[in-house]
Amino acid sequence: MCLGLVAALAQPGPGRHGMGGMGGPPSPRLDGSMAKLFGENTAFSATLEFQTTGAAPEQSMTMPGKIYFDEGKSRFEMDMSQMKGGHMSPQAAAQMKSMGMDKMINITRPDKKVHYLVYDGLQSYLENPLGEPGATATGGNDAKVETTELGKETIDGHPCVKNKVVVTDKDGKKFEATVWNATDLKKFPVKVEFTTEQGATTSMLYKDISLSKPDASLFEPPANFTKSENMMEMMMKHGGMGGGFPGRPPRQQ
Repeated sequence: MCLGLVAALAQPGPGRHGMGGMGGPPSPRLDGSMAKLFGENTAFSATLEFQTTGAAPEQSMTMPGKIYFDEGKSRFEMDMSQMKGGHMSPQAAAQMKSMGMDKMINITRPDKKVHYLVYDGLQSYLENPLGEPGATATGGNDAKVETTELGKETIDGHPCVKNKVVVTDKDGKKFEATVWNATDLKKFPVKVEFTTEQGATTSMLYKDISLSKPDASLFEPPANFTKSENMMEMMMKHGGMGGGFPGRPPRQQ
């Protein structure tokens, strides 16, 4: 069961409109049209609660994490044991932890058109081609952004203007979101809600926001980590299934 789950996590996915570039648990992808929602806030770091709500219970999930962003490049650090809902059962989460695969880092590099999935516990990573909308870091300079004010609300202590934002790219494709722009944080979108093409509602709530530029090294896999071509190869390198990996003590639950 766990082998099938982690293999699915490493498969490339469509990743449109803020969804991760992998097929497993959704993770924020802030290139393309999504980048336009941040306006002049082109670099930041924050804690993030990422939620999706679908028609069926298994389509709904919550994933907390830490995010870093710089000119279209993004990094999302997550602990799979903290994920609620979705296809992640407590048994699968415990198994991933025992295998050292619970801590995952998604790095999106639209400038290189690649996506990295890093497993800190295994000191390994996967590299996959990045599909649309990752072809450009900012959705294109010719993208049209229309903003309509819907009201004023307070989100996590920040006074915000609630806006409807429609981004139209050069091909006429539209991306629509509801955005809460904090007036005390240079209009930073502390909350974003939108509907995916599959009909799921997605919400991203940002907290502990820093508008400082993250270190460039955060958007690269660690130099001492081993690259694998696919999930099966990675697992074989580390001993596959069973009671742990050669040369590594069993992890405490």
